[in-house]
Amino acid sequence: MVTWFAGLFYMPRLFVYQVEANEKSSPDREILGKQLSLMAKRLWKIITAPSLVLCTLFAILMLHTQPSLLENPWMQIKLGFVILLYIYHHRTWKIHKQLQSGIFKYSSKFMRIWNEGATIILFAVVFLAVTKSAVNWIWGVIGIICLGVLLMLGIKLYKKIQDKNPEA
Repeated sequence: MVTWFAGLFYMPRLFVYQVEANEKSSPDREILGKQLSLMAKRLWKIITAPSLVLCTLFAILMLHTQPSLLENPWMQIKLGFVILLYIYHHRTWKIHKQLQSGIFKYSSKFMRIWNEGATIILFAVVFLAVTKSAVNWIWGVIGIICLGVLLMLGIKLYKKIQDKNPEA
């Protein structure tokens, strides 16, 4: 699970760099674009995709050996967030394929926001796994909303600092 999340944290960060590299002039655009594309390709094929498969297999094995876990409301909510993670993974893969094909549909600002999706899902999954309580999920949702607001404020602050000092 840790390596799957690591891949999902770093892929969108590479997307930010790829989009920003595409906005540079030659030869920087070609040099950076080629290197970042190679890094993203390797990260996806060597870490992210295989980690998804292994995580899924281990989850199925765990639920097969302990089917009573599915009776717990916290586990049902957690699996809902895991489904969101699968959707996030699939969408990240689609963005990756677009960028690999030279299709740049999104801004670096969008990619920065997209980069926080896995963080929010990880927070929810870990919160539920640690508390093992469906009652406390309300506090978890409040925490996720607060985390999302803080992440958005951080992105705005970073952008403001970057606009004032592009070399930072």
